[in-house]
Amino acid sequence: MNYSKYNLPAVFSPVLTPINADGGPDTARLLKQCQWLDANGVGQAIFGTNSEANSFSGAQKIDALEKLIAGGLNSKHMMPGTGACSIDETVAMTRAAVSAGCSGVLMLSPFYYKDVSDQGLYSFYAKVIEKVADSRLKIYVYNIPQVTKILLSVPLLERLVKDFPTTVVGIKDSSGDWPYTESVIKALAGSGFQVYAGSETFLMRNLRAGGVGCISATANVNPRAIAALAGKWQDAGADQAQADLDIVRSVFAKYPMIPAMKTAVAHFSKDSSWAHVLPPLIDLTAEQQKALLLDLEKIQFTMTGL
Repeated sequence: MNYSKYNLPAVFSPVLTPINADGGPDTARLLKQCQWLDANGVGQAIFGTNSEANSFSGAQKIDALEKLIAGGLNSKHMMPGTGACSIDETVAMTRAAVSAGCSGVLMLSPFYYKDVSDQGLYSFYAKVIEKVADSRLKIYVYNIPQVTKILLSVPLLERLVKDFPTTVVGIKDSSGDWPYTESVIKALAGSGFQVYAGSETFLMRNLRAGGVGCISATANVNPRAIAALAGKWQDAGADQAQADLDIVRSVFAKYPMIPAMKTAVAHFSKDSSWAHVLPPLIDLTAEQQKALLLDLEKIQFTMTGL
């Protein structure tokens, strides 16, 4: 497993969350999935977008985190999502992650109000840091403006890093806007700020520019190949390896991503319970499932060891 400056893996998966009969996280299946990812060289960014994090309550997520740790998951390979619209819920989740020994947290911006100012966003993060009040806290801010409708500007990031240099230490940029990602790397390279791309599609570009890796949806289903490229990105053949990753990504991108990945896990693990998502998302139709699995067969894709 390749590591960043802060001893975090170079590749993370926002881990898919299996659903139990009550509509909560199925922690037994989730633990097994996290262990499989860890064995394939990928860290676990539980409670991210692809985890359906905002469809679960803070209490459900804290309970799941505690059960994962009790089940033996390595907290040093974890970056739980802890961002919420309220300061108190963000603080509660963040404290739980720090107390569990997680090496970092992935903090989504408060996303309900739109057109908020940099000052408002700065105040939110500053208040969370003040309330958590723990020197162990390492925050990776989460930029996903196509969902939140909020862009974390470079001046905002610079201010946060300047005022909280040992706490605000990195970013997951899921904007899909490479010029923005590159501008963050250039602006903050001297501070050691860690930039994770939000997709393996940008893995080579990110690493070559000075980023540290990626936190990617399809690391849920293709972990070993993505982690391998992160470790050998300077080797001959790296560009072909990137192209191979892009082929797999493009198949899943033809379908609603979260239910498509859950369909793949259900199929290759022979566990149909995996195939379900929570409202307002919906499962793939039988026709979509059949088409996805046929597309995966065409590229000889498989998931071993589930």
